[in-house]
Amino acid sequence: MATLCRPAIAVPEHVITMQQTLELARETHHGHPQRDLVLRLIRNTGVQTRHLVRPIEETLKHPGFELRNQVYEAEAKTRVPEVVRQALANAGTEPADIDLIVYVSCTGFMMPSLTAWLINTMGFGPETRQLPIAQLGCAAGGAAINRAHDFCRAYPDSNVLIVSCEFCSLCYQPTDIGVGSLLSNGLFGDAVSAAVVRGQGGTGMKLERNGSHLVPDTEDWISYAVRDTGFHFLLDKRVPGTMEMLAPVLKDIVDLHGWAVPAMDFFIIHAGGPRILDDLCHYLELPMEMFRYSRATLTERGNIASSVVFDALARLFDDGGAAESAQGMIAGFGPGITAEVAVGSWTHHVPGADPDRELADLELTTGVALSG
Repeated sequence: MATLCRPAIAVPEHVITMQQTLELARETHHGHPQRDLVLRLIRNTGVQTRHLVRPIEETLKHPGFELRNQVYEAEAKTRVPEVVRQALANAGTEPADIDLIVYVSCTGFMMPSLTAWLINTMGFGPETRQLPIAQLGCAAGGAAINRAHDFCRAYPDSNVLIVSCEFCSLCYQPTDIGVGSLLSNGLFGDAVSAAVVRGQGGTGMKLERNGSHLVPDTEDWISYAVRDTGFHFLLDKRVPGTMEMLAPVLKDIVDLHGWAVPAMDFFIIHAGGPRILDDLCHYLELPMEMFRYSRATLTERGNIASSVVFDALARLFDDGGAAESAQGMIAGFGPGITAEVAVGSWTHHVPGADPDRELADLELTTGVALSG
């Protein structure tokens, strides 16, 4: 069974508080007819602090898409390597152990992907497979975990490195003054994260089932308009209501696995906003406490797109992890409207502590009798 190991997280050094965000919104949009509504919506996000890859004075200026993308590439190359090194160490792996790198980001563009640069500069083998995911937005964290799981099921002895690099502040557009855009200016933050999925061994969430779901006819609810000035984020007012449609999907995936949502022990849910978490608790009939890690990510770092699930999972590790065989779920939501869901149980791997169990797990995974 593939195991999602402890993630590594890094956030930039530039911080903006909710109070600063509200003051900027008041000053910048003092004549906006819906300014008071926007200020109320920003307060309701509960986002107390966010981290920005550049100082706020620079972030509020738009030097053009070309220069913005140059900043994205330079900052990614500066900040990603240390997070990768920490994630590899957390999993007890080295670059030579990695068979696939999944790179997810929706806030900048590079071709070849940053995966090529990582392979060339950090000691990964030239045979390392590459899977960049650029257009699933916030759902891409869940998608990366699921594609890593699929890969490890196909190649049981393999290891996958996932890297998420989200500099949402580089998508700020000063001319976008719709309520959805102005709310987004007070919601999204920047972060880099990485995690290893080990085909064998490792401590963390043992991935057992994954699934995807697209809500029909919602592809224009979350989207980018690509213009001369770059990516313009479009957010439909119907998005906060999507959990009523997606909660049954999550239940179905858990039911297919022979489990029941109320009996599960931990949930790592994409914190797109407080309404997402509140509604999902309601429709899944779960206490608010079950989403405490996701809510902490939202409060302290904002919506950090595909990195949310890794930041929330890291908080579970910081809290001591879960009990052996505890049942859990990871779910990411994004454009489409797309849900990417993984379910599995917690495992504490102690190398060599139970060789018979390790052999039995290997036989189960490969279908080859190795004992007797």
